[in-house]
Amino acid sequence: MTRIDIPEGSLFGLANLPYGVFSTPGTAPRVGVRVADSVVDLAATLGDDVFAQPSLNAFMAQGRLRWEEVRRQVTELVSGDLPDDAVHPVSGVTLHLPVEVADYVDFYASEHHAANLGRLFRPNAEPLMPNWKHLPVGYHGRAGTVVVSGTDIVRPCGQRKAPDEAAPTFGESKRLDIEAELGFIVGTGSPLGSTVPADEFADRVFGAVLVNDWSARDIQSWEYVPLGPNLGKSFATSISPWVVPILALEAARVPLPGQDPEPLPYLRESESWGLDIDLAVEWNGEVVSRPPYRTMYWSPAQMLAHMTVNGAASRTGDLYASGTISGPEKHQRGAFIELTWGGKEPITVKGEERTFLQDGDEVAITATAPAAGGGRLGFGEVRGRILPATGTER
Repeated sequence: MTRIDIPEGSLFGLANLPYGVFSTPGTAPRVGVRVADSVVDLAATLGDDVFAQPSLNAFMAQGRLRWEEVRRQVTELVSGDLPDDAVHPVSGVTLHLPVEVADYVDFYASEHHAANLGRLFRPNAEPLMPNWKHLPVGYHGRAGTVVVSGTDIVRPCGQRKAPDEAAPTFGESKRLDIEAELGFIVGTGSPLGSTVPADEFADRVFGAVLVNDWSARDIQSWEYVPLGPNLGKSFATSISPWVVPILALEAARVPLPGQDPEPLPYLRESESWGLDIDLAVEWNGEVVSRPPYRTMYWSPAQMLAHMTVNGAASRTGDLYASGTISGPEKHQRGAFIELTWGGKEPITVKGEERTFLQDGDEVAITATAPAAGGGRLGFGEVRGRILPATGTER
């Protein structure tokens, strides 16, 4: 039998217990929970086939009462002795995409990020568009290109047109960027023609992951008017392998920084789901930014309410992301286009001046939040490395 040692200060203690999908050599992917530096096989310990699946979807679809029940069972289970073959070191397992992503929506919920991009793209106009403080702006992404942390990212190709060019050209993106975000995964969906009130957020959303929404800024800037992002975003979105339960984030709840004008009734919350989460962005192993999620203007509960207010269905496995997380200070900007001010203000990374991503670059995003009972809990990381473009002749 094995008893898991949880060191003091571990980001993966009993207050966290994030879920993921893992495999060991010669075995099929299945659901596990992380405790300290170990992964506990839930199919082997709880004896429920729902955890023998290659995604969390079947478990998530069982609803909040079941999520609470399993969390209590797991807390008791990992506090005692476990069968040796049900406990695996994190370093010895392969981590997989934790959910089968149904739909993917990306929001634009940081006022600081939106205002910075407004100043960059529309220097002689108001930085925020007239609708921005009335609704959580978002777009529909491509669920099929959501990948798990550690997946290499091939530099995308597409049409680009610089301001001084008479016509567009085709080729690899020269302004490849990141967006440090938080993603939320729907556990129990809602049928077509119905809506999800903001106060049902914690009953509907299973957990949160880290997101890197890779962005080809030159492709994006040529295509996005008038319908918004498409190929500049759809080539890849990376998420972390560990899903931190919403049940674990109660201690991280904080008020929103203030909304003026007051949102319309369907966007109002009886108690805010602002979250005190600190992110860190590493570029080739050097921390270049520390975005604070607590500065976000719109909450994830408001995003879900807006996403369904027109009667759009939501489904188990839906992923929606916050958009780039940026704070008021330069070192808190969650995208390189902001950090380098459109490439005009290079930053030094490992002794080199850099603006946008080069082939071979690796980006890792991590995050922590306050945990129940004190201390902090972790989200793990979302990591990706840039590979050269393929098929540039078109």
